[in-house]
Amino acid sequence: MTGIIILAAGSSSRLGQPKQNLQYKGKTLLQHAVDEALDSGCSPVIVVLGANADKIKFGTDGVTVLHNPDWQEGMASSIRLGVTEIMKHTVDSVIVMLCDQPFVDGNLLKTLKLQWQEVGKPIVACSYKGTVGVPVLFDSSLFPELLKLQGQEGAKKVLSAYADEIAEVEFEEGSTDIDTAENYHDLISRLNVN
Repeated sequence: MTGIIILAAGSSSRLGQPKQNLQYKGKTLLQHAVDEALDSGCSPVIVVLGANADKIKFGTDGVTVLHNPDWQEGMASSIRLGVTEIMKHTVDSVIVMLCDQPFVDGNLLKTLKLQWQEVGKPIVACSYKGTVGVPVLFDSSLFPELLKLQGQEGAKKVLSAYADEIAEVEFEEGSTDIDTAENYHDLISRLNVN
């Protein structure tokens, strides 16, 4: 089984308000991420909260919610917390995703899992704008590497260390994430044009 960790612990400092609560297609960004993760058929789905946890609202049915008291350390602390929890379950891989990539959907997550099953590489990463990144699937053999991450290090450090062991899934919209008010405005403008 493939589990999913949704990283949602950041303080959204550049945005000035919790990005997790921004409205997108009639729901919050975090709710959208949770719904797509559940739609993928992966289990368990774990949401890691940190900053502003008391202000972030979403439906928790079908998901495990963890609070990261060390969120200020950076993304590594949330990855470690999520992987520690996922290891309590019978999983052979995990997908790490963010709550602020609005174009991630259940089909993309299913594709990562299928690619991993077919290709046999320990990492399946999305590729966009000349790089690889999240959402990214890691085989359970790499859980110890994820548990070693420190500080601001995201999964990129593991991707760099195992660059020859990565299968890629093209995801052009992967470069769209919401860090600033301008990013959000651009996203809403795109929705209104279509």
